[in-house]
Amino acid sequence: MTRYTILIDSDALIDIQDATDWYNKQLPGLGTRFQKQVRLQVNTLKTNAESFTTRYANVRCMVIRKFPFLVHFVLNRNEMTVEIFAVIHTSRNPKIWEEKRYKK
Repeated sequence: MTRYTILIDSDALIDIQDATDWYNKQLPGLGTRFQKQVRLQVNTLKTNAESFTTRYANVRCMVIRKFPFLVHFVLNRNEMTVEIFAVIHTSRNPKIWEEKRYKK
């Protein structure tokens, strides 16, 4: 079984924290549920990252169940890594990932 290492960019961590804070303001504990769901699904990428199709250039996306967010990531088969660089609300322009991905 192929096993990848997960790398989460600091911008993606900020995305997750911002969403968590917003959800907790709407309903106490909801942000915590969001964060747990993200963590659960991100961990599955260790073994199933290849099951997600490429959506933009070499970027793959995973929908967060029960929440309107997409995890944007790049799969590097040579280094056996999954780099998550954005966690974006589905109502936002999907091209925002370009700013996050290529700003570095």
